[in-house]
Amino acid sequence: MHADEVRVVRERLRVARERVASFRVPAAVTASRPFRAVAPRVLPSLHRAIHRLSGGRTLLTTSGQPMAILETTGARTGARRETPLGVVPRDDGTFVVVGSNFARETHPAWTANLIAHPEAAMTFRRRRVEVTARLLSDAERDEVWPELLRWFPGWERYTEVTDRTFRVFELTPR
Repeated sequence: MHADEVRVVRERLRVARERVASFRVPAAVTASRPFRAVAPRVLPSLHRAIHRLSGGRTLLTTSGQPMAILETTGARTGARRETPLGVVPRDDGTFVVVGSNFARETHPAWTANLIAHPEAAMTFRRRRVEVTARLLSDAERDEVWPELLRWFPGWERYTEVTDRTFRVFELTPR
């Protein structure tokens, strides 16, 4: 391969990486009935499998929709639970997570786990971080909601298809 050809291939790879890194699933898709019926059965298992197979190095994450694996203690069982979630990293080192549960009518189990056992851990960008969770008050949730929508605009559409108020937690590294 000539030097010019190598440069062209590298440039095409760079463009492809940028497209993947900035990819966002449109809110109209994530709030659709078919997506909300299938995604809860498929996506968490897919995220866990990719994370496990890569030895904890990879998640289906993009710069526009960062993902983490949250490790909680079961509220009733005390068993360790791993849940892939979208996270919002903040400048102060904390993270915010939203219990949207694909706009289902019930809160996700991991939110009950954090309420019962706020000491948790998460794997984010290949690093395992011990965290303490704090459920935000209604006023705090309302205050951070615009910031959350900048990361995941689909949450706005989710609120249109369910009457449930999403639990929002701040995760502070220990």
